[in-house]
Amino acid sequence: MKQRINVGVIGAGRIGRLHAQNVMYRIPEANLVAVSDIFGEAADKLAAELGIPAAHQDHRRILEDKRIDAVLICSSTNTHAQMIEEAAEAGKQIFCEKPIALDLARIDHALATVERAGVKLQVGFNRRFDPNFRRVQAVVASGGIGTPHLLRITSRDPEPPPIEYVKVSGGIFLDMTIHDFDMARFLIGAEVESLYVAAGVLVDPAIGAAGDVDTAIITLHFANGVLGAIDNSRKAVYGYDQRAEVFGSEGMVATRNNTPDSAVVSNATGVHGPLPLNFFMERYTESYIAEMKAFIECIVQDTPPPVTGLDGRIPVVMGYAAKQSLAEKRPVRLSEVDVKGRA
Repeated sequence: MKQRINVGVIGAGRIGRLHAQNVMYRIPEANLVAVSDIFGEAADKLAAELGIPAAHQDHRRILEDKRIDAVLICSSTNTHAQMIEEAAEAGKQIFCEKPIALDLARIDHALATVERAGVKLQVGFNRRFDPNFRRVQAVVASGGIGTPHLLRITSRDPEPPPIEYVKVSGGIFLDMTIHDFDMARFLIGAEVESLYVAAGVLVDPAIGAAGDVDTAIITLHFANGVLGAIDNSRKAVYGYDQRAEVFGSEGMVATRNNTPDSAVVSNATGVHGPLPLNFFMERYTESYIAEMKAFIECIVQDTPPPVTGLDGRIPVVMGYAAKQSLAEKRPVRLSEVDVKGRA
């Protein structure tokens, strides 16, 4: 494989723009040559801003371009599986934002197409590349806290998403907790066998009216005996709350929130520090760069991608198990949801 990878971006929205900027300015091994968006003017605007040579309304123009080695699929969720299949059949290496799809059979069909084509697929779980969480994972994997016993993940958004998004996103477990499901597997290095959910509507009644919940606690039982807990809220008034802790037989490793600075002011009224960063793109700036570097590197070096299609599939299984647990008010084994037993 050549040392400079020609890349095309499909989707010129918020996340497509972010990846395009990172490829253009921060990853010298990659060369951004084209962008597409169903709204042609969005592609044109991004191309003009970044100096991308080609802009298209039809993503198939990118797939037909023999110069392009890899595509970044940053379009809406309902298009991901189809575009993965089309890109694989065109012989392109593929990065796709999560989730691959909201239907397990559709995911399986896309993964089978990738396997037949012999191309790489990396799924966009960027939090694996965050320096804080990577340090936790490294400590656990090296035995730095002995045998892990307990995992706790806190994930709370500063504001709930628009109701129109909630109605089509698959709900909190598939659009928000899905990141935490992936993080749980990543930090512990083992699979979850069963989970149990307690949840409610405590933030916005409109979320409940849309058929979803906005506050949840999920307990996890791992195959290696570790017990886990994830707590989610759609609204933390103090900012984007992202923390993790693993407790083991020989100690504990934990992360704190990222803040704009680390200064602490102490005076007669109290001890004051800055609030956590308030937007996910600020909080995870470094991780987005690192995940894209890893994708390009796996192409250059012809190594497996660090987040595979199966890694993209399992959190969807966990999301549906969480939905079932909430509906039936009982623990649910992942094997009940994943009848093929691949979770």
